[in-house]
Amino acid sequence: MKFVFADSLDFVDPTYDFIADRNGAGRAIYRDDQFPHEFLSQAPYDGILVSRGIVGDALITGKYTEAQLMRFRREGARQFLRFPVERFPDSMMMGDCGAFTYRNMTEPPYQASDTVEFYGDGGFTHGCSPDHLIFDFDQPDKERLEDEVPEDIRSRFAITLQNAAEFKIESKKLGKNFVPMGVVQGWSGPSMAKAADNLVKMGYDYLAIGGTVPLKIEQIRRVLAAIREVIPSNIRLHLLGFGKIENLADLEKYGVSSFDTTSPLVRAFKDARKNYWMRNADGELSYYTAIRIPQATENNKLKNKAQQGLLNQEEIRLLEATALDGVRRLDSGEIDIDQALDAVMVYWDKLNWDDETSPTRRAQVLERQRKIYQRTLEDRPWESCDCRVCREGGVEALIFRNSNRNKRRGMHNLHVFHRHLQHFKASLA
Repeated sequence: MKFVFADSLDFVDPTYDFIADRNGAGRAIYRDDQFPHEFLSQAPYDGILVSRGIVGDALITGKYTEAQLMRFRREGARQFLRFPVERFPDSMMMGDCGAFTYRNMTEPPYQASDTVEFYGDGGFTHGCSPDHLIFDFDQPDKERLEDEVPEDIRSRFAITLQNAAEFKIESKKLGKNFVPMGVVQGWSGPSMAKAADNLVKMGYDYLAIGGTVPLKIEQIRRVLAAIREVIPSNIRLHLLGFGKIENLADLEKYGVSSFDTTSPLVRAFKDARKNYWMRNADGELSYYTAIRIPQATENNKLKNKAQQGLLNQEEIRLLEATALDGVRRLDSGEIDIDQALDAVMVYWDKLNWDDETSPTRRAQVLERQRKIYQRTLEDRPWESCDCRVCREGGVEALIFRNSNRNKRRGMHNLHVFHRHLQHFKASLA
């Protein structure tokens, strides 16, 4: 089972100065930055997924600048991402159309022919047929017959299959080393099984199951079980956007060959609690909450309060500096944990207080947050990790503050998760 990382230009400045909070002198974005597979000693994934909607083009505005887009099309995905097959043999370079970016359109803006051209220019090893997202998913006791399903949903289902049929033919232009992947969309386990059966009959031997991002694990189990009932055991399955990564056993049970996710990286800065990952003594993933010390002059909450005259900017800058100093002095052994937490919580209170909150409620919230941070600072998890993020950054990896810190923590999470997956696979051997 391979873990494919869905990239969205996720890189860091390797010369970033944590104390001064600034990039290295003369740093040029992208050119001087490093992707996770460059920054870490080993690639923390088995392949990279690039979505056409993220790259962008004349039809969809993506995340790439015009210069980056031109370079990507000229050099190909591997060279642009600095992910050469010589250094990363047997790795997947996978593409999809990024259906979420055009979810509100009646039809996908991409056709089979131009999608094959995109994969060819990018030098992809694997590529998904153009699909159209289906959001509705039936409950097990309320599964609808096809004629009960709204026309819009049935249209998306039909479009996805028609595109797959055309893509299978067009993909032959890319040669025998390219693996076309037929995308499964549906509104229930049976409808997805029907789509999978159709794709196998078209000649696909690798299916990519879409629309799983909002689904609960029980729903994903139903989908996988239904699909496996109707397709041969040698047909490989890929889960697109699989975020329930604590449920690897379910993927193994249903013979999933690969999945893609950004979850380890994005939880570093989008999750309220699970920001820093570790493997515990039982071999399970465990999580720590990063210490939030935002930049006083750039945080919107603080700027708004200052503009309203509710905060003194000089005072808040001093509290910010004191909080940072407290965490760093704790790390070096100069102060105890209560002193460090006092400094952090005074700043946290200023950041989060609300006049409408009662003093009692406010005290309860502060105490709860203090205990969460206490666990992080007492356990000192950064000292137990050998990845570059923790070796070089130390406690800075646990400070929730700006992109360079937060994405580094995300890279640490990728490192931990990839090792966790390797241990999981070894336990099954």
